[in-house]
Amino acid sequence: MTDVISKFLRYVSVNTISDFYGNPGNTPSTQCQFDLAYMLLDELKALGLEDARLDPRCYVYGSLPATPGCEDLPAIGFVTHMDTSPELSGENVKTRTVHYEGGDIVLNEELDIVMRAADFPMLSRMVGHDIICTDGTTLLGADDKDGIAIVMQVLEEIIAEGKPHGKICVAFTPDEEIGRGASNFDVEGFGADFAYTLDGGAPNEYHYETFNAARAEVTIQGLGIHTGSAKDQMKNAILMAQEFNGLLPALETPGHTEGYQGFYHLLEMSGTVENARLIYNLRDHDMARFEDRKRVIREAARQIELRYGEGRVQVEIFDHYFNMYEILKDRMEILDLVEGAMRAAGVDGEPTHLPIRGGTDGCLLTYKGLPCPNLPSSGYHAHGRYECVSVQELKKCVEVVHKVLDPEVIRACYLKKETV
Repeated sequence: MTDVISKFLRYVSVNTISDFYGNPGNTPSTQCQFDLAYMLLDELKALGLEDARLDPRCYVYGSLPATPGCEDLPAIGFVTHMDTSPELSGENVKTRTVHYEGGDIVLNEELDIVMRAADFPMLSRMVGHDIICTDGTTLLGADDKDGIAIVMQVLEEIIAEGKPHGKICVAFTPDEEIGRGASNFDVEGFGADFAYTLDGGAPNEYHYETFNAARAEVTIQGLGIHTGSAKDQMKNAILMAQEFNGLLPALETPGHTEGYQGFYHLLEMSGTVENARLIYNLRDHDMARFEDRKRVIREAARQIELRYGEGRVQVEIFDHYFNMYEILKDRMEILDLVEGAMRAAGVDGEPTHLPIRGGTDGCLLTYKGLPCPNLPSSGYHAHGRYECVSVQELKKCVEVVHKVLDPEVIRACYLKKETV
């Protein structure tokens, strides 16, 4: 039996980057995700999950039937994603473990890449921990390979130790980072009554509130003409794009907001005099404010057209996912189980829920009929070169999942509340 750290390091060595523009309309967006999928399929089969399977779209599924005497327990699922963010390379990841004693962490002396304690306040509570990080030239891949390692470790330990349990369902998904992770998920075939993603941070934090999310694509048509005779005729699409962005609330960006505050995130901007394009992520926890953000985008387009002529701006808005709280508020026994498990596992601090300033596969799965809040997995600073994991917290997250599956905890915290 290998430990959860060994599993994690093995999984992050596999490049599984997804691609917003790869394989349009199909899943997975990149073929490299199959490399980890086949690895996990083999490991599930080696553990004895007879129904372990990999479908053509790179979803891996498997389950353990309930042990005798636990057939009354709910079928609990765990969902983690295999892909890593396309925002930074996940290829040739070079990991190292630092016993943290405070101060800055030099990731790469030659390139002067430093994780500065002043920039990352969470380091203050990591003194004495062993922190897994990279050399700063790639992301680590903890999002979400720490979650995968936790699930595989729990399965291995439950089977090896013969622990009693209800039915356990597991799934590993592709393309979560580009919003497609749950698009082709087989909810019925998965077989769980409810599930949890493992895609979070500290062992005492869980999530059941997410953003409502949309993507706005703005195309601006300019009019190019020789600069020598451009007066009163040229319409520079690049400058029009700058004006468009200037019509949005300047302090409602990711860099100025926190907690339940939503934002407009200018994700991409490109153009020439003739044509410019802006792509925004629109986010808000509150549905009314979310819809208002769409209205503001459309109003900005109208203002540009009033200045430069009709037909100059095209706006397309695509909904991605919605706040899972609207469903989970009626299934709070699922969250009661989480808090009971955390207390039973002895996490540091009181169990607490935080609003996710993003989304997970669980958002779409919840709206597809599979309630799916998010559990901690010990990852920090995702999508960038400063991504890291605490060894001690990763091991504690394994304990939390064990307690989620503990028949005594389920009967005390879930079944009792379900029948009230």
